[in-house]
Amino acid sequence: MDYKDRKAMPLFPISIVSELTELSARQIRYYEEKNLVTPLRSDGNRRLFSFYDVDRLIEIKRLIDEGVNLAGIKQVLKLRENQVQEGESKERNQDSKYKEDLSEKELHRLLRRELLESGYLNKPSINQGDLSRFYH
Repeated sequence: MDYKDRKAMPLFPISIVSELTELSARQIRYYEEKNLVTPLRSDGNRRLFSFYDVDRLIEIKRLIDEGVNLAGIKQVLKLRENQVQEGESKERNQDSKYKEDLSEKELHRLLRRELLESGYLNKPSINQGDLSRFYH
């Protein structure tokens, strides 16, 4: 398993998720049946939930406590997923734009200017005597 995002790793059995979310195992299975959460299955066909799944179940519980029905919950979760995907797409586009637009020399010049403007480069350096209390 190669998970770049550790929060997506399927780690928790349903018993632990039940304790973390204060939902019964039956409720969790029901939300899975309604496609509100999709845990992965182990080789032995046991449900394994990620941190994201736990967060999603807590959000579902909160929405139900506020009186939102399952159709409304599906819509809220779908909207949030779209917002997250749009945000990730914008970040990727900005990162690639910065990588394409700035040469290494320009980047160094920009960073130096920002350091000068912040006053960081003009501060007196700390000498070893000032740090002596941290060394034995």
